[in-house]
Amino acid sequence: MQALNNWKEEKRSAWLYRMVSDAEAGTPRQVLFLELAQAADEQAALWAVEMRKAGQHPPETFQPGLRTRMVAWLIGRLGVAPLRGVLAAMKVRGMSLYNAPLPHAIPTRADQIDVGRHKAPGNGGLRAAVFGVNDGLVSNASLILGVAGASAEPAVIILSGVAGLLAGAFSMAAGEYISVRAQREFYEYQITLEREELDQYPQEEAAELALIYEAKGVAPEEARRVAEALIRDPDQALDTLAREELGLNPAELGSPWVAAIASFLAFSAGALIPLLPYLLLSGQTAFLGTIIATGVCLFGVGATISLFTGKRAVYGGLRMLAIGAAAGAATWLIGKGLGVALA
Repeated sequence: MQALNNWKEEKRSAWLYRMVSDAEAGTPRQVLFLELAQAADEQAALWAVEMRKAGQHPPETFQPGLRTRMVAWLIGRLGVAPLRGVLAAMKVRGMSLYNAPLPHAIPTRADQIDVGRHKAPGNGGLRAAVFGVNDGLVSNASLILGVAGASAEPAVIILSGVAGLLAGAFSMAAGEYISVRAQREFYEYQITLEREELDQYPQEEAAELALIYEAKGVAPEEARRVAEALIRDPDQALDTLAREELGLNPAELGSPWVAAIASFLAFSAGALIPLLPYLLLSGQTAFLGTIIATGVCLFGVGATISLFTGKRAVYGGLRMLAIGAAAGAATWLIGKGLGVALA
């Protein structure tokens, strides 16, 4: 039964490779994916042999399922790059070709391959922290201003702010944990598949790897020589296949607990800012303190986000301030209206 499932996976991959090749018509990638389709067909033929040895009869033809046809339909309308994660999950290799290019020269010799490459941008954690703080800041400020607009007692405002902080932080942490956990399990599954294929038919895996190197500009003979040399070391081969075929770094799959805790802390830090004036001050002073503290921090967050967008810091700060001001004003007005209606 396992041989049949593997046969179906390889035939599905071959079918999708041809869909990707059609989408890449007129580019060097078209030939690459046609050759990968042929390689997948050859691997399917190996599984057909295994089925016959076990007394099973392999299917005469392959019929793609509904999911496979849907992905092919999306490829024709969206292109390959937006679907690279979906395609990788369906054993379509070479998706690393669609990753954002890193600043390095295309390798032309064996000693240049994988030198200074596959390093994730160092600002990923900072970016996540900044956006986490921003989420907490805007959401809790809006909540506090909405409750304050209803002319609630300070104790009610504080209770609402604390509840908003905790609810938002736990929600963000849970969502981040589930997201990163699911992503990690997907990556681990893909790497496990690569390990099994490497054990069962290393030469076919070497051929696929050589094709990917050729698509990146390595001379065919050199690409084949490098791929065959890598396959001789199983650990290095698995690491390289994960990077080149899947676009993954096995050492950097991400920790769901670290992501959840970081998300919780970032959101809490942002949500605490509009709440602090009500914890330290009283009356109208606390209300004005929330507006000022939130406004200053919104400008600072917007200016920091400009580091990632390439916009001017002043523009980014003012834009974020305007967005936060609109959200706060809207919730205050809604709270004010509800306070009058329910009085």
